[in-house]
Amino acid sequence: MTKDELVGMKVIDCNGNLAGTVKDVAFVIGKTGISLSILNKASENQEIPWEQVQAVGDFIVLKPPAQALNVKLSEKHLCPTCTEPLNFIQQYQRWYCYRCKKYA
Repeated sequence: MTKDELVGMKVIDCNGNLAGTVKDVAFVIGKTGISLSILNKASENQEIPWEQVQAVGDFIVLKPPAQALNVKLSEKHLCPTCTEPLNFIQQYQRWYCYRCKKYA
């Protein structure tokens, strides 16, 4: 899939609602992967990490939010240092301990 094919595509959230339209494809230096820069319904720019994309065809379908899926899982993900529940940080796709102030 090329950038030119992605730009202009409609982005649909996991509930079937229009999330926005792809305006550009971006990447962060020092980080792997790309993200989609979309213009959402409120005419605001929003970054969608490629890891959140479930499928691409006539439009782009997003996966359910990881935070919603991991609320129940946070009890199972405990910090190996202090044993407090970890929090999933969507932006970095990693578990974080606020008490120890570090990623697990």
